[in-house]
Amino acid sequence: MRKLIVSEFMTLDGVMQAPGGKDEDRDGGFEHGGWTIPYWHDDIGKSFGALMADTDAFLLGRRTYVTHAEAFEPLPPGDPFGDMMNAPKHYVVSRTLKDPIWRNTTIIGDNVIESVRALKAEPGKNILTDGSSQLVHALFAHDLVDELHLLLYPLALGRGKRVLPAEGLTKFSLKSAHPYPTGVVGLHYTRQRS
Repeated sequence: MRKLIVSEFMTLDGVMQAPGGKDEDRDGGFEHGGWTIPYWHDDIGKSFGALMADTDAFLLGRRTYVTHAEAFEPLPPGDPFGDMMNAPKHYVVSRTLKDPIWRNTTIIGDNVIESVRALKAEPGKNILTDGSSQLVHALFAHDLVDELHLLLYPLALGRGKRVLPAEGLTKFSLKSAHPYPTGVVGLHYTRQRS
């Protein structure tokens, strides 16, 4: 069975909202968009590239999908990051999106949990989910998350969308921790199965 990996940028207080840009996600009056930018280090990109080497599918919520598609679909062939992001199959969970805007896309409109279980049962490499807070919480609620790859940033924002759901018990084991020179710590956890 394929592994479903949740990969997120996260603050010390668990916020994941709008890490990449000021206007990325202003839900709830969120004013701290782009909070990861001052902490970038090329080794963070290298670790993501290593994660992507064993990934052949993205599973995303509609908002994250649109943000990714608009950023990566236009990149020309031969762009290393564009090639890495455009090559996998893309699965988007949405009841409103009718036409894909990113190559290799399948829209999952109904029976989301059953569709994800079926996707995990197919042959292939890892399935990666990032952003997509509502989807991530549903995946946790249905015990579908196998691993967490978190980049923990040395700041607290106080409010915003959270990586982990407010309810439910999910246990993980630490597989590795890697500090980066900018104060970010990469944390890799695997799900404890009873």
